Amino acid sequence: MTVSAPVHGTWEPHPAARWEDAFLSGNGRHGALVSGDPHAERVVVTHHTLVRPNGRDPRPPQLAHDLPGLQDRLLAGDTRAAEDFTDGRPLQWVQPFHPAFQVRLGRPADACHDYRRDVDFTTGVVSTTCAGWAGRVFVSRADDVIVQQVTGPGLTLDIDLDPRLPGVPAALGIGHGAVLTPEGALLSLRARYPDSDLACTGVTRITVNGGTSALVPPGVHIEGAPSVLLLTRVHRHTGELDVVAEGRALSDLPTEYDELLDRHVALHRPAYERVTLDLAADPAERALPGSELLQQPRSAALLERLFAAGRYHLLSSSGLCPPRLTGLWTGDWDTAWSGAFTNDANLGLQTASAAAGALPEVTEALANLIHRQLPDWRDNAHAIFGTRGAVAPAHTDGESGHSYHYNREYPLHLWTAGADWLLKPLADHDETHGTRDPRTAAALAEAALFYEDFLTRTDEHGHLVVVPSYSPENRPANASWGTLNAAMDLSAARHALRTAAAYHPGTADATRWNALADRLPPHRINEDGALAEWAWPGLADSYDHRHLSHLYGVWPLDEITPYDTPELAAAAHRALELRGAENDSAHGHLHHALVAARLRDADRVAHALGQVLDGDFFHASLMSAHYPKRDVYNADAAHTLPAVLIEMLVQSTPDRLVLLPAPPAAYPEGALRGVRTRFGAELDLTWTRDGATAVIRPGRTHRVELRTSSGAESLHLVAGEDHVLTLRTW
Repeated sequence: MTVSAPVHGTWEPHPAARWEDAFLSGNGRHGALVSGDPHAERVVVTHHTLVRPNGRDPRPPQLAHDLPGLQDRLLAGDTRAAEDFTDGRPLQWVQPFHPAFQVRLGRPADACHDYRRDVDFTTGVVSTTCAGWAGRVFVSRADDVIVQQVTGPGLTLDIDLDPRLPGVPAALGIGHGAVLTPEGALLSLRARYPDSDLACTGVTRITVNGGTSALVPPGVHIEGAPSVLLLTRVHRHTGELDVVAEGRALSDLPTEYDELLDRHVALHRPAYERVTLDLAADPAERALPGSELLQQPRSAALLERLFAAGRYHLLSSSGLCPPRLTGLWTGDWDTAWSGAFTNDANLGLQTASAAAGALPEVTEALANLIHRQLPDWRDNAHAIFGTRGAVAPAHTDGESGHSYHYNREYPLHLWTAGADWLLKPLADHDETHGTRDPRTAAALAEAALFYEDFLTRTDEHGHLVVVPSYSPENRPANASWGTLNAAMDLSAARHALRTAAAYHPGTADATRWNALADRLPPHRINEDGALAEWAWPGLADSYDHRHLSHLYGVWPLDEITPYDTPELAAAAHRALELRGAENDSAHGHLHHALVAARLRDADRVAHALGQVLDGDFFHASLMSAHYPKRDVYNADAAHTLPAVLIEMLVQSTPDRLVLLPAPPAAYPEGALRGVRTRFGAELDLTWTRDGATAVIRPGRTHRVELRTSSGAESLHLVAGEDHVLTLRTW
């Protein structure tokens, strides 16, 4: 293999002309988009809590009283019965995510030679250099502050906080504050939302080493300083924020850049470096700027860098919340789909690598969101279905967990599988670490209680019926959207009940939940030999769709596998073959790749991955877009791609290890190091054209089944003892 190491960062020889190309830093709360312009630097500040009030009514619809009638009509064959099962409200989007403001640094437009901007994934530092000037920005995990330093001989700078970003509401109430302090200055900006008592306020403490400072409202003018340090925070609040108190809080932080950086890196670097991918790329290609590397879509160096960038951006956007549709970043107030957390595919895809990719920080961020919103999930179950337990919404802004985003074509309030999908990564985390978080156990019990009360109708064979049922975001070819026995709902109900039972062993609850799971109907194989998206007889499949909800049992679940359920796996594979790409969304292609990897179809994985690599989905920042040709800023591809590459190489359950299930023929040499398995081991895998070696480092003693292209065998792993395997590749 090539000796040189993969690049853990990216760089560009020019500033970002578009905010989408700005380099990113974040700590899971605050985010920063850094354009790198040495004469008019713009650092856009974001925060996970920044959502704009939009007058929505966040109550779940009170429909429980009418549910039995709807069930009767659907069971009697009325295929359009669910179309009027609403409370009459029009479609309401969740509150849209938005940027706070930009920190602007103006500097005389003198000559700038040897320009370069970089982002270092190992530290989260975005740096800009040119002859006689340097800037560095990172967002501290230790101190929850955006840190910005500028150095140069005798700096002349004009600094202000500027709310003028694309899409900013004309009626946004803006107030500025600026005062000189002994060390420099304190700037503030308050933005009050139209027709609301809510506001967001940003505060920047400026420390000037040498030189002079003068107020030039709404900012400050600095002359002759060799270095300037800015610390910025933003808060969303009601009433007035005490800017003086926030300034004092910022003054309590260290004034030395290196000390602030060391505190942050101690938390960020170990997390980022736990897992690495090396595809033996050409060192010359590894040295290219990202924008040039993106012009070589099948380059091993590009895939290495996108894997690294995906891990970096996923970690950086996970903390208070998991990543939004835009991660933690936007430079525009008009975010597509409100920049929401979209639970019926996107969030599950973005967080797919958390357990195997050794990012418990991502799982904890997801857990933070779930546990904050669990009371709202209970309201959904009670209001819509008249049950105990919990039902997750399909969309959330991070504040409300109520189901209120739905209409005739998207009856998302009928989707009952969301709690299971959102809780699955938490259960995976517990398996990986050999623990059982009591919070996860309690949430799983809530999901099971919902199914206890909801699953009361049966078919002619005595099987339970999921009615109403919804397969996001598709419909049968011969029926309306709200219908019966969607394959995803069947898989989710079975999994939720059995997983909740496993978390409560030996209890009467566990006995009931397992018995209920046993009464659910099997999946249906349709006349095309494909796993049907709806298991109810007579419902015809609609194949050209971006979502693959019906294959939920293949991925992320382990319900359907080539090893345990070969007939169903073959039907799932046929369903995958028949599935169209619809509108070429990135999440559709990578969801396809994840399912194909579980079904051991390396060619189909490579094709789906190729659609994204060839489709111009990535900005120079290596953040991605939702559609080809960099249309609509969106984190799905960036955050999901590492999961696809891991699943091609290593898959695990609590009792099974699968090595090279979908080996990447286009990348015949490589090493994936640090992957975690769900049976509590760390694993390094290296491969060449001639063979592969896996080093397993178990954290607990366990017997697992090993699956490779050569077949199956049993492995007895002993805690603390490395186990080395050699195997065939192609």
